[in-house]
Amino acid sequence: MSGTRTDKIKEHYDTVADTYDSHYDHHRGKKYHTNLSNHLIKVLPEGGNLLDIGCGTGLFVEKYIKKGGTGTGLDISEGMVAKARRRCPECEFLVGTGENLPFADASFDAVSSVLVFSYVRNPAAMLSEVFRVLEPGGSVALCTLGKKLITRGIPSLYKIGEKIKIKHVVMKDFGEHYYNEKEMYSLFDSAGFSDVRVKWCSFAHIDMIDPLFSLATRVEPFVEKSVPQLAYNIFVSAKKE
Repeated sequence: MSGTRTDKIKEHYDTVADTYDSHYDHHRGKKYHTNLSNHLIKVLPEGGNLLDIGCGTGLFVEKYIKKGGTGTGLDISEGMVAKARRRCPECEFLVGTGENLPFADASFDAVSSVLVFSYVRNPAAMLSEVFRVLEPGGSVALCTLGKKLITRGIPSLYKIGEKIKIKHVVMKDFGEHYYNEKEMYSLFDSAGFSDVRVKWCSFAHIDMIDPLFSLATRVEPFVEKSVPQLAYNIFVSAKKE
């Protein structure tokens, strides 16, 4: 990431570290995050040694180790890392970025990233690093906002929200890049991964009001399976041979 952009993201997430869990670990946010997490957990090795890039307050690491695995988290925000350490004291959490992973080659058999990839300035560099730290036979899975008609206006919305100083965990203009299926296949193939699979997930959005959110939650499995053009998060899984 460029210095200015990196500093802005770091500063924002340091600021919201104490309120982050009220967004993603309570009511609608918890259901939303759990749905995304379940997609990743299904394709990652059970009982594996996980690296979670952009770990935030450790929500996904916590879910993974409850399934019998071990976890390490990395995040750009010192505030987030401090919260994650309190959430999962048995795990290791470090400050850093996905483009420059502070780990030895073949250190993990599972790598995850939830709602972070669109922030990454150099996605090819991050995936190269992920490939390096994965053991042969290891798996990577990530989920982030994808490039669709329904997400096209989000960057502009975030710019407006920032200008009028709306207090929101994610409503900031970070110059995100949203990806479509073709771009994801190309990035992962170029990084050397095999068995690359891309699909769409999520229909019940965290910021929907009730009862719309409850209704969307009930039909979400059908939408993800049968009407994926209505989903807005893009999910990718792949392996290192």
